[in-house]
Amino acid sequence: MLFLENSALLKRLRKLHPLTIDLSLGRIERLLGALGNPQNSMPPVIHVAGTNGKGSTLAFMNAMARAAGLKAHLYTSPHLVRFNERIRPKGRIIGDARLSALLRDCEDANDGGPITFFEITTAMAFLAFAQTKADITLLETGLGGRLDATNVIARPAACVITPISIDHQQFLGRTLGEIAGEKAGILRPSVPAIIALQHPIAAQVLAQHAKKLGTPLIRQGIDFKASLKNSAMVYQDNQGDRIFPTPALSGAHQIANAANAIAALDTLHDQRITDKTIQRGLETAHWPGRMQRLKPGKLAKPLLDAGFEVWLDGGHNPAAGRVMAKNLSHWNDRPLYLILGMLHSKDTQGFLKPLASRVGTLWAIPIPGSPHASHDTVQMVKNARGLNIAAHEARSLEAAIAKIKLRKPGRVMITGSLHLAGAVLAANGEAPK
Repeated sequence: MLFLENSALLKRLRKLHPLTIDLSLGRIERLLGALGNPQNSMPPVIHVAGTNGKGSTLAFMNAMARAAGLKAHLYTSPHLVRFNERIRPKGRIIGDARLSALLRDCEDANDGGPITFFEITTAMAFLAFAQTKADITLLETGLGGRLDATNVIARPAACVITPISIDHQQFLGRTLGEIAGEKAGILRPSVPAIIALQHPIAAQVLAQHAKKLGTPLIRQGIDFKASLKNSAMVYQDNQGDRIFPTPALSGAHQIANAANAIAALDTLHDQRITDKTIQRGLETAHWPGRMQRLKPGKLAKPLLDAGFEVWLDGGHNPAAGRVMAKNLSHWNDRPLYLILGMLHSKDTQGFLKPLASRVGTLWAIPIPGSPHASHDTVQMVKNARGLNIAAHEARSLEAAIAKIKLRKPGRVMITGSLHLAGAVLAANGEAPK
């Protein structure tokens, strides 16, 4: 089943509560209580919050744990192609039959009470994880931290806060400091917290919260560092230097994400996790829709046959634009074409500004399947041209590809939204497994 979005299960979920974001812990705590509090029966939890890099950090930890012979539950959002991707007991995408049974159990326990889409999804995940024996639970916040539905774990094994930047301001606060305060809500007394490289304002807020709670911080850049030297990743902490291969995930920023994963797993003191298993995890980690080079599927094949490279990245905020610009800095040998689709709530100009000097021509498109949620293509073109980017509208993803195919062969980057990334992967036959 390619699109579970069309199933009766998803229709039932959406009837419970529209896809409205309503941050609160009361509803999820009530439902979990009716279910017997499955969150208290899950394997040890590593809880991950932040703005960018959460998924990649989780992917590295999952791959490293798997290489060590550990079974890891994985909860992430949003999904790219199938809703099932969000819930992975022992690292495997949950099946439709079990998902339907979990939803029935949660519906019965909820007894018609108010509940949001994300809250009941989280309850389903916790129930699945409590029912399945594993060694570790890797848990991603949905939005923010303090009032996120995942923030009901009384004492996780460790917390990770990835780089924090401006995003979801309508829910988390207008300033970086306010947003960092919301992310800091996952910190717990005496529970180690791995803190990625942060803007000074965010770093200060996190440090203040940690001091108040008595949370020991393990800070990248201070307590551990990572760099790329002679085509190898050098990880440094108080134990000395550890040499690893470069991560399988593309992009210079993945060095930092991989380092956060190593630091987090080190806090477990599990003898099964060795430098050798970490190495295998770095080499085998996979996280679709992030600096991903597309294979010759139905969507990409026409461009690939014409001599183009086709890349996909779900970045959608100014910080992601800066990371992408850094990753594309060596792409100077061939023209770069951008296909951009963004949600109307996102800062198009902020995302594009760091990329302005890299992009040859841009085509703005509506996100397939989400025309009402998409940013206006006329405005996106206007914003791009305001940055001196040659920009045009295209009525669809396929129409943009057809126009690019007429140009001089180069590289194509499809970007701006994880929703767009999911549509691309589905159309190209590369649904996550």
